Amino acid sequence: MDKVFIYWDNSNIFLEAQRFAEERNEGPNARFRVRIHFDNILHLAQADRPVERAIAAGSVPPEMRQLWNRMERNGVTVQLFDRGNQERSEQDMPDRLLQLRMLEDALDYNGDPGIVVLLTGDGAGYLEGAGFHSTLERMHKRGWRVEILSWGRSCNQRMRKWAEENGLFVALDDFYDSITFMEPSRPGHELAPYRPPAHLDLSRRPTA
Repeated sequence: MDKVFIYWDNSNIFLEAQRFAEERNEGPNARFRVRIHFDNILHLAQADRPVERAIAAGSVPPEMRQLWNRMERNGVTVQLFDRGNQERSEQDMPDRLLQLRMLEDALDYNGDPGIVVLLTGDGAGYLEGAGFHSTLERMHKRGWRVEILSWGRSCNQRMRKWAEENGLFVALDDFYDSITFMEPSRPGHELAPYRPPAHLDLSRRPTA
């Protein structure tokens, strides 16, 4: 079985989950209460296949550090960037790091390509020959199979169409209840209960 290489753009996935939570009417302050269930979304990306590399990049507040520590214990390489650093774009640095790792793996595994699983909907930079979409095309030409996991409506439409024609697109919308949970409301805010993640049913998850 081909090995899986997972590249996770956390900021993109989380910000779109916030919008989706509002659309789903998950109660008061849904945007601020929704959280990504790291174990389930990683399991969704892996889909019970052997993982050669898993790397997640993002810009997150320090209080989430303990959650990322758990991911590291599960074998995920985590790269975090300080939101307060004005010399770095909050999204640009994580994106570039992931794209660099993707290209490095394409070279290191040139004779033994695997399956690249990319968690993002960001297709910016394609017309300039840059960005995730261009990187995926370069890997695909070298024999890599491609899977994109993203929120349906927010994914770059050019990149999604290309993935559907040349690989696989998996809409996270279909797994929203499993890859997210809702924190209860904070004291002093309108009452909203905790909502746990649902069971993740991988039988509904296609693979490349």
